[in-house]
Amino acid sequence: MVSEMFKGFKQFILKGNAVDLAVGIVIGASFTAVVNALVKDIITPFIGAIGGQPDFSMLSFTINGSKFLIGDFLNVLIAFFINAAVIYFFVVTPMTKFLANMQKNKNTLDPTSKKCSECLSEIPLQAKRCAYCTSIQSLKTTLK
Repeated sequence: MVSEMFKGFKQFILKGNAVDLAVGIVIGASFTAVVNALVKDIITPFIGAIGGQPDFSMLSFTINGSKFLIGDFLNVLIAFFINAAVIYFFVVTPMTKFLANMQKNKNTLDPTSKKCSECLSEIPLQAKRCAYCTSIQSLKTTLK
């Protein structure tokens, strides 16, 4: 009975989805630490040097004895927008440019096939006759 449980647990742990999820969570946590350090140690002091260190934590109002700490909310909201901007400008934008460059390099390879001038099927570049419609291919056939 116990060995059956461990066997099932082992199968569960070794499934691709569980391992991928675990790796994703660990990398996500590490990436979060990097972004938080960048914002806390570089971006926020830079903003503070330019415009002063904003701190809204003392902003609050009271209604019927209930104190609403809107300053803390504003601090968290500003930190969220700074984090979002850092992720966008330092991760998303460079990664998008990198992937576009990789795709561009992939598309610049020499073509290995062409379209048949009659039936528009894909045929090898050196083919003299289409394998699908058997039409004779001229040298003027448009390359893919």
